[in-house]
Amino acid sequence: MQKILSPRNRPKAVPASYIVLMRDNQVMLLKRFNTGYEDGKYSLIAGHVDEGETFTQCIIREAKEESGILLKPEDLQAVHIMHRDSGTRENNNRVDIFFITHKWQGKPENKEPHKCDDLSWFDINNLPDNIIPYIRHALDNIKNKIYYSEHGWHEMENLKKKLDEGGGPTVEAAKKDK
Repeated sequence: MQKILSPRNRPKAVPASYIVLMRDNQVMLLKRFNTGYEDGKYSLIAGHVDEGETFTQCIIREAKEESGILLKPEDLQAVHIMHRDSGTRENNNRVDIFFITHKWQGKPENKEPHKCDDLSWFDINNLPDNIIPYIRHALDNIKNKIYYSEHGWHEMENLKKKLDEGGGPTVEAAKKDK
């Protein structure tokens, strides 16, 4: 039987914006550092949408904060939406919008060395092994012109089922297996 949700107990999704900066056949990736989440792995320039901010406004702000580049709304194209389970204990319900652009002002540089220890271009068909799994999933979908995907829901269901049965790996071990 399906549980009926009232407005008070509906899940609250955390919105985030991502930018896929493309130069020829290369994508700009940053390596997370000292953040407490997926450190040592590559991601895209991204951030959480602030209260009263649109997805577009968010990625324009984040691109300037993280890499010093200026983006214009008319140069951004929304190319993928992902609904994912982040695997965290709280606020695990995420809605991510991925934008792509081939145009920006300025030269991308690491403006947050306390959170990022590399900002580099990678061939879109030869991404590093140490990329966050859902970022790889999004980039693969973008390459294949798939506009919507879900990520992490089945993995977490399987892990929860194993743990409920009294067996299986710890949450951290399961994350490493992904």
